[in-house]
Amino acid sequence: MRFTVDPWDPSYGTGLDADAGDEAATSDASVDVAVELPADRWEPVAPDPRVRPPAATLFVDGVRRVDAQAWVDDGSADIGPGSSTAALCASYAAGVVCCAGERAEPVAVTVARSLLTSAAGATDVVTPAGRYVAEVVPAGGGLAPAQNLSLALQGRLAAVEVDAAGRARTEAGTGDDDLLVVDGPLRGRQHLPRALGYVKTHRTRYLQRLQPELDALVATLAPGERTPVFLLGTSWQRYTWYMRLPTGPGSPWAGVVRLECSAAQPPADAIAMAALSQVTLPRYASDGYKDSRAPQNLYPIGGLERLLRRRLGDAGVIYRALRRAAWDTADTPVAVPVH
Repeated sequence: MRFTVDPWDPSYGTGLDADAGDEAATSDASVDVAVELPADRWEPVAPDPRVRPPAATLFVDGVRRVDAQAWVDDGSADIGPGSSTAALCASYAAGVVCCAGERAEPVAVTVARSLLTSAAGATDVVTPAGRYVAEVVPAGGGLAPAQNLSLALQGRLAAVEVDAAGRARTEAGTGDDDLLVVDGPLRGRQHLPRALGYVKTHRTRYLQRLQPELDALVATLAPGERTPVFLLGTSWQRYTWYMRLPTGPGSPWAGVVRLECSAAQPPADAIAMAALSQVTLPRYASDGYKDSRAPQNLYPIGGLERLLRRRLGDAGVIYRALRRAAWDTADTPVAVPVH
C-alpha cells in the first residue's frame, strides 16, 4: 500500500467535525415532565441536606486528534490506476480520574491510533511515533467521504470511552459507594450502575418546544438548584434534569448543565440520583480565572483532558513521522520538510 500525507496542517481544521451525538438529533424528542412533580407544581429543587456525596466520584472523558489527512492507493482496480482514497490518521484516548477524599488518580487510560479509510486494501502505517491500525470504513450512507471518516473516528473514540468506563471501578477498587460521571450523553453506558451523563452545552432546549413555561424555569435556578426530573427520548429514553453550578452573574443559562441517567431504573432511583448530583458535582465546578469553560468544565474533567492530550504525543513530531512513513512508501522519493 502507498499513502501520501496532505501538507495542509490539520491543526487549522479539517472540516471533519461531525460529532453531533444525541443532542443534535433529537429536536422532536418526547418529554414526560411528570416523573417527579406534575407540570403545574414545577419549581426549583434545592439540595437535600440529608444527602451525602459518595466516597468516590469517577469522571470519564476522551479526546481525539486528526494527526494528518492522507490519501491511500491500495492498488485496487475499482478506483483505477494511480487513483487514491481519502484517509485520516488519527490519535484518540480515553480514561477515568477517580476522586476519593483528597486524592485524584487516573485509571483505565487507553491510547489508540487509527488509519481510517474506505480503501479495502489498506494496511497499518508504522512510524517511530506509533502504529496506525488500518480500519476500513464502509462508504455510502449519503455522507461525504470526509464526514463519513469523521463519524467513524468519533465511533472509535466512543468505543474506548465505553471500555474505560466499564473498567474504571475494577481498577480503582471503589466498591459500591461511588458515582460514575460520563462527560457527554450517557449513550452506550446506560447499563452501568450509578452512572450519570454530564452535558455541558445545549444544542437543543428540550422543554422549549412542548413546555415553554417549564423551560423558562431553568433561567430562575439558583446555584445548586435543579429542575424536577423528567423523561426524555426518541429511539432511546433517559431520565434527565437541568442544574446550575456555582457561578457569578451572566446569561440566563450561565453555569447550567444537563444530567441524565438510565431510564431502566425506577423513577424513585432517578430522583435519588438527581439529589446525589446536587451535593457532588458543584464541589468540582471550575473557576473562570483558571478555565475559560468555567464552571461547566469540572476540574477533574479538565485535568483528565490535559493528561490524555499529553498521552497522544507531540502533534508536530507525529506529523513529521507520518510524512516520513509516507515517503518510505512512495515509488518516487519526495522531499520531507523538517522544521
